[in-house]
Amino acid sequence: MGNRMPCRGITLISAVVAVAIFALISLAAYGALTAIIRDTNTLREQVVISSLADRYMEIARNLPYSQIGTLSGNPPGMLPDLPNAASTTVNGTTYDIYYDVTYVDDPADGLISSSTDYDPNPNDYKQVRLNIQNMQTGVVIPFVTTMVPKGLEGLANGGALAIKVFNAVGQPVPNASITIVNNSLSPHLNLLRTTDANGNWTEVGLPDSVNSYSITATKSGYSSDQTYAASSTNPNPTKPYATISNGQVTQISFSIDQVSSLQLNLVNATCQPINGVGVELRGQKLIGTPNVYKFDNTYTSKSNGAILLPALEWDTYTPAVVTPSYMIYGSSPIQQINVLPGTNEQSELVLGPTTANSLLVDVKDASTGNPIRGATVELMSTSPSYDTTLLTEGSTWTQADWSGGSGQQQFTVSNQYYQDDGNVDTQTLPTGLRLVQGPNGYVSSGSLESSTFDTGTGSTTYTTIAWTPTSQSASTSVAFQIATNNDNATWNYLGPDGTVSTYYTVPNTSIYAGASNNRYIRYKTYLSSLSTTTTPVLSSVNLNYVSGCAAPGQAMFAGLQAGNNYTLIVSMSGYTTQTITNLSINGYNTLEVDL
Repeated sequence: MGNRMPCRGITLISAVVAVAIFALISLAAYGALTAIIRDTNTLREQVVISSLADRYMEIARNLPYSQIGTLSGNPPGMLPDLPNAASTTVNGTTYDIYYDVTYVDDPADGLISSSTDYDPNPNDYKQVRLNIQNMQTGVVIPFVTTMVPKGLEGLANGGALAIKVFNAVGQPVPNASITIVNNSLSPHLNLLRTTDANGNWTEVGLPDSVNSYSITATKSGYSSDQTYAASSTNPNPTKPYATISNGQVTQISFSIDQVSSLQLNLVNATCQPINGVGVELRGQKLIGTPNVYKFDNTYTSKSNGAILLPALEWDTYTPAVVTPSYMIYGSSPIQQINVLPGTNEQSELVLGPTTANSLLVDVKDASTGNPIRGATVELMSTSPSYDTTLLTEGSTWTQADWSGGSGQQQFTVSNQYYQDDGNVDTQTLPTGLRLVQGPNGYVSSGSLESSTFDTGTGSTTYTTIAWTPTSQSASTSVAFQIATNNDNATWNYLGPDGTVSTYYTVPNTSIYAGASNNRYIRYKTYLSSLSTTTTPVLSSVNLNYVSGCAAPGQAMFAGLQAGNNYTLIVSMSGYTTQTITNLSINGYNTLEVDL
């Protein structure tokens, strides 16, 4: 008795210490994860700002010197200022673009304010400040450059080319290779130069020539940037061949950074790779207006379902399946792929059979832009008649037709099943399950057992079961049990509490947790009626699961009928429910919903 009290004291202290250590470790892990997400979002924002700066600074540089000014400022000109800001939207974020332009009195030739070195012509050149404001955060990022007028000293018989090379976040790129080519001159001009520590190179004494200087910036392991000649495929290049004029400095900038690799993995609903599927991959960067993209290529998946791009420029890419028999049912990450400089990225596309009309819903957190898992997405319509609810959590196995009959062990043909007890009707239109009707009316009960569905991995979590219609006529009922295993042979049908005596009777019920971590699944449905004149009807069944081919934040409604009066309701605990009415469905549709 005397030895027991100290043992209890030591055990309690140990438990308290263990809990404290675990809490400290959990807080540290959460802080590290939060920092990684914050840093990634910051870098993506910098890439967008850099791309906008490159585009809008080139607009100023391509103006005649006399027009370099702002609409309501001094000097006057063609550029928008704060009262007349231009607006653009990138990845859902709106940016305001405006300029400040001022004359600069360079002390190199004296100052107008100096009594000893007076300059009677103080407007030596113009300083252009480009401002990019994120309208969501209010943060303004400035970029400054100078514009030099004609009359540059010592260049009466030639001009100068001032080149600046910077990376994805606006930092200078030293030791970049600059190629300057002009084939309109005789003899042809072909120069190779290297940028200094500040990413700059100035070439002096170039011959006068209009829109004929081809300039390319490259570096080993980096992407490239260049000027483009006007052509039939690119009549209005955003960065045209440069012009050199006697006595004038032509300024031009290029943006390059480390290349990255991207692997696209094409899989079906059971996570099996799909071979021979064509995918068009398009970036957002433009080399011409209105829609001439810098990167827009088509590739075909290999036997392992992969498409590998080993040297890809940083950009935001959108994949599109071009093989007619397939369409995208979901992706991870959501279809736009942000490729950052010097990274190795992977993206998974979950493909399924093409249907005439479909809707892919992406549900995101409005404040973070992250996908929301587990949101309830209901799509309904009275004409055409439709009402289906899915979850944005992983994938869905759907069966809505049993008219192909029994005898199918594996779920390969979508309208067949394993077996029934002879009391269910699978042939009556519209397609669905009903009780058999005999000479004395409907039988009282019947059951059907599905074929085996293969999720592709034993690391599968089964989440919910849903079916339509969601309610039945009075005196009738529809119920389910589920069986899972890893041997594709042992089928023990259980209800929501994990026993043989209970049934799933309410649509969108969570599946018994013990069913998870199994690769194969079957369902068994039970139809019953207390009246010989009434039968329950089962139109479709959806089993939601999460496996290696999950599409986070997405829900796919395939096989729809075209219509203009669909209603979409998206809800999630802790968020405001979003309802979208008069939704038009025609062809392949995608819709982003922010909660």
